Amino acid sequence: MSSGHPMNSGRVRAARRGRDRRAHVLLPAAGAPRITGEPPRTAVVGGGIAGLAAATALAERGVRVTLYEREPVLGGRLAGWPTTLRDGTPVTMSRGFHAFFRQYYNLRGLLRRTDPRLERLSGLPDYPLWHVSGMRDGFRRVPRTPPWSALGFVARSPSFPPRELIRIRPAAALPLFDVRVPDVYARLDHVSAHDFLEAIRFPEAARHLAFEVFSRSFFADPRELSAAEMVLMFHIYFLGSSEGLLFDVPAEPFPAALWTPLAGYLRRHGAELRTSASVESVVPAPHGGFTVTLPDGRHHHDAVVLALDTAGLRSLVARSAGLGDPAWRERIGRLRTAPPFLVSRLWLDRPVARDRPGFLGTSGYGTLDNVSVLERWEGEAARWAARTGGSVVELHAYALPENAAVDVERKRLLAQLHRVYPETRQARVVDERHEWRADCPLFPVGGYRDRPPVRTADPYLVLAGDLVRTDLPVALMERAATSGFLAANALLERWGVRGQTLWTVPDRGRSRVLRALARRATWRGSS
Repeated sequence: MSSGHPMNSGRVRAARRGRDRRAHVLLPAAGAPRITGEPPRTAVVGGGIAGLAAATALAERGVRVTLYEREPVLGGRLAGWPTTLRDGTPVTMSRGFHAFFRQYYNLRGLLRRTDPRLERLSGLPDYPLWHVSGMRDGFRRVPRTPPWSALGFVARSPSFPPRELIRIRPAAALPLFDVRVPDVYARLDHVSAHDFLEAIRFPEAARHLAFEVFSRSFFADPRELSAAEMVLMFHIYFLGSSEGLLFDVPAEPFPAALWTPLAGYLRRHGAELRTSASVESVVPAPHGGFTVTLPDGRHHHDAVVLALDTAGLRSLVARSAGLGDPAWRERIGRLRTAPPFLVSRLWLDRPVARDRPGFLGTSGYGTLDNVSVLERWEGEAARWAARTGGSVVELHAYALPENAAVDVERKRLLAQLHRVYPETRQARVVDERHEWRADCPLFPVGGYRDRPPVRTADPYLVLAGDLVRTDLPVALMERAATSGFLAANALLERWGVRGQTLWTVPDRGRSRVLRALARRATWRGSS
């Protein structure tokens, strides 16, 4: 890690404490425990995971925080909002299922502020994967610790038949076992996830079940996704961490389980939370600090955290003359958004079969990427299902064409649900909600150099979000939470205050032998 990183460059091996025994702790710069004197005023623009993490670390240390969120609710891409079904039932709609993996140390640390034992999360027993051919995979019985996790998966999985295993090119697969950030981007960012898997010659079924299902969790087609991002993902979730691939889910909708308690916690620490507050511009003030302009007027802040999605960040920077230097503004302007996705939630008049899992990853069923049966794990859905005798089913379709017709895609998802769970063909849809969105970051081939880091040329302007470079082995929701804490730490360091201690999975492959072999092997994208 470079000496310019906000964290102390020394790393301490983690005590077990429920984490991978090789997990690493990243210590912040030394400083006072809290702000003394007049507290600096800081604007956090964006109320998703990254913004909430930044606001939490700052408010806990006495910074005067104002969080601005454009939407009427907190949570960003994990927000939930009220709606009423045709039968009169008040329910909570959201953008859909999210898995809280056990190696999300910093996100789980954020949630522990209001739920120390994480009792509002419940574990699902398996992460099953189904292919249209009838192939089935899962991770419940796979060992957690590498390399036994990989060996156990291959041994148990029907997607790795012996006749196909002999075709695999081990030398091409070695980068999976020597993942170091940011080195992995220097080696593999110029290659697509699809081409990387082609070169390894993984069996076709394994490629669909064990790789493309995961790569599409980045809302991107494997032909567009950077191989570096996919390889890092496998390090985090499978080959580098002993936390395994099982995960937790919120036991109630996102607002009740996560954000309403955290909002109360922030207010008790003096933070002001302004929802339905759309920031029009952020510009440097003549005598220091920033002028944050909203429809209701201008507000002065000593520092700013921009915790926005890709389109929101691009738009705000374009409207904020003088914010950042020209090179930084150009990089922000080149950031891309992933293709659109569709979430369809259906309230059915009869239950799905009793043995259907709470979550199922699918491949080969048209555009259908996964199916959730919400009453298996969410209290609100379970209460509706118990009262009506029905089921609440959610369908996801990622990386859809930009010009796709929403109505057509809804019908396709329902048709694929009937293929996956045939008993739903007889069910009547009591009510339905659909979310068509296109606001996730794209991590394209060769795009790493344009992704901005947390720090900017102005020490009092910092970025956070899952689009941000952290140079740490984190991804998805954990990248958002980690970057939010890093942004807060960068500001706290300027004010002489000790920031948030962070944890990550191991920052390199677990086997010295495999790491040495990988360094000798030369990856060529044309292989």
